[in-house]
Amino acid sequence: MKLAPRIIQAMEILQLPMLALQERIETEMQSNPVLEMTLDEPPELEQAEPAPRETESERGEQAMVVDPEKESGDFERLAEFSDEYGGDYFVDEPTRRAAPPSGERDRKMDAMANTPAHAQSLNEYLQEQWTFVEMDEPLRPLGVLIINNIDADGYLRTPLDELRNQVDPPAPIQDLQQALAVVQTLEPTGVGARNLRECLLLQLQAEGRAGADVTLETEVVLRHLKDVEANRLPHIARRTGRSVEEIKKAIENLSHLNPRPGGLIGGREVPIVLPDITITVSDDGSVHVDMPEGNLPRLHISRAYRKMSRNRATERGARQFLQRNIRSAQWLIDAILQRRDTVRRVAEEVFKVQRDFLDEGEQALRPLPMADVANKVGVHVATVSRAVAGKYVQTPRGIYPLRMFFSGGTTTAAGQDMSWDAVKVKLKELIDNEDKSNPLNDEKLAQELQKQGIDIARRTVAKYRELANIPPMRKRREY
Repeated sequence: MKLAPRIIQAMEILQLPMLALQERIETEMQSNPVLEMTLDEPPELEQAEPAPRETESERGEQAMVVDPEKESGDFERLAEFSDEYGGDYFVDEPTRRAAPPSGERDRKMDAMANTPAHAQSLNEYLQEQWTFVEMDEPLRPLGVLIINNIDADGYLRTPLDELRNQVDPPAPIQDLQQALAVVQTLEPTGVGARNLRECLLLQLQAEGRAGADVTLETEVVLRHLKDVEANRLPHIARRTGRSVEEIKKAIENLSHLNPRPGGLIGGREVPIVLPDITITVSDDGSVHVDMPEGNLPRLHISRAYRKMSRNRATERGARQFLQRNIRSAQWLIDAILQRRDTVRRVAEEVFKVQRDFLDEGEQALRPLPMADVANKVGVHVATVSRAVAGKYVQTPRGIYPLRMFFSGGTTTAAGQDMSWDAVKVKLKELIDNEDKSNPLNDEKLAQELQKQGIDIARRTVAKYRELANIPPMRKRREY
């Protein structure tokens, strides 16, 4: 079965998160001259005009599309959306007179000019510092070589023996060591380290705590990092001749050091989340599902270009070009409208089931398979999956991924449905409130949950604990 491009585009648009959809719209506006955005609220809206008539070949392509019982049938209603919703969100040209296509400042470029400035990368930051370092000239290119092999965390993972062979003739290992020693004096402190131990020692050295008089912190870093990771504090105390309290204080002093110094500069960007859905609760307790309109531009098809496409005085090739682009623009507008409608209907069904979450939080989440929502909305389960993918919802309790509200679950001894996410919340509460000097192992955690009516195995507790990045009992013990 071959799907028509229009159907494929609708599926793609439905699956896009908000930021990706914004980028897709910008790309379409750059490539499609007939697609424009309304920069202000028009006083009147013009009645939407139909897209140019499809050719015989395009109608044939459409006819190849669908088995109505399959998912693609969910997208066959695209043509209806322009008439039904066009005046609500996406409009044709406002009734004011359209400016000519030429001689007018390009509004598209104005709208897309406000893009974030380029963030300086770690490599750029180090190279900039390197240009001001005073050193023997033969070592300068070796420093550049080393900097180019430092990863985003700030580490030099490539052995010097391998680096020396990246220049011709191979560089003396002593020269590389000298160049590396200078690179390791650059900011951020700890950059250029070859492992965690060296990274922490470089930072201690910069603080004056790693000199000839070896401090306890330095000794812990040099000889006991694995013991720290395993929470074997009594063992470290015996080996160093110090008390457990002194070891705890040393580890506390080490905790301010940065194990990934490169992360301080550029590199990783904090992901920006734009919710597709906003959930509000009225004073009477009723739930309202809204789709924020400010996150997407209001799109329309240029009236001037539409008229040109119908004017027989327009050269035939240009007319066909405009008709193709008008049709493509209409498909995009229809697909975005259907995305909005589908996501809204899915969210409405979700919060009919998960209403208690808004009052009580994650512990009140109920089991909710996607198939149940698909049946309620009247679409294929794959359509629900696409509608949920990458979407976020703004609730009175904060912003959450929409997918979080779908999960399997169990039934408690009291007959209450409880999602596995709610079980995870119960598990975390047990661990947060346990005796830190004698924490619960997975078997005891399972027994405590069973006392609350939750039938759960030790293996499941271990799996959920690991998914929540909670360490095992041995590493949770406090001395």
